[in-house]
Amino acid sequence: MRGPLRGTPPSTLMELDEALIDCRACPRLVAWRERVAREKRAAFRDEEYWGRPVPGFGPADAALLIVGLAPAAHGANRTGRMFTGDRSGEVLYAALHEAGLASQPTATRTGDGLELFGTRITSPVHCAPPENKPTVVERDTCRHWLEQELDLLSPTLRSVVVLGGFGWQALLPVLAAAGWAIPVPRPRFGHGAHAVLAPTERRERPLQLFGCYHVSQQNTFTGRLTREMVTDVLRDAGRAAGLPATPAG
Repeated sequence: MRGPLRGTPPSTLMELDEALIDCRACPRLVAWRERVAREKRAAFRDEEYWGRPVPGFGPADAALLIVGLAPAAHGANRTGRMFTGDRSGEVLYAALHEAGLASQPTATRTGDGLELFGTRITSPVHCAPPENKPTVVERDTCRHWLEQELDLLSPTLRSVVVLGGFGWQALLPVLAAAGWAIPVPRPRFGHGAHAVLAPTERRERPLQLFGCYHVSQQNTFTGRLTREMVTDVLRDAGRAAGLPATPAG
């Protein structure tokens, strides 16, 4: 099953997520995610892996959207929730909590009590790819899920944080197709990058776009990206989205 037919888009994010988790459109990704779920990592050998496409996480009326890359093989592909159960998530959720956008600083599994405030997390590719590197074809095949998610979020969406250059390049054409005007010259990705996308006849309000280095171990272990750097971007994006600056407690 590839998901909802283009002529019958889902009317809610719940419907979208239910259709997404049955997607088998990319043979390489299907084979990899299911192989990882069978073979497992030794530390998680007693756990049942999710092994399916991972839907977005967060409220349906989110004002802030965080866009990553793809699920990690032993993180979200294991737990079934974005950035949950891996080192990248440890940094991201700690920063979200510091910025007042999450109820707790840790994300270990579904049902752990974690709640996001006015914020949703998604990705351009919803299945774990080998070596964390989806192909351009896989990105483009998965694009319609992101298009539909943006359309459903558009009544409340005010700002977007993109983690990494892959997500930035994947998202800009989707935002243009969704009805926001991309500035000319085209905004370049970088940590702390900020652009305002003007509305068109399809959208009433502008969209604030922010860039942040991806919370991968390659960036966080080398010191290229710190939790404080992520928190600063999230706070700026939260303010732009009109979210209250609730201090972590």
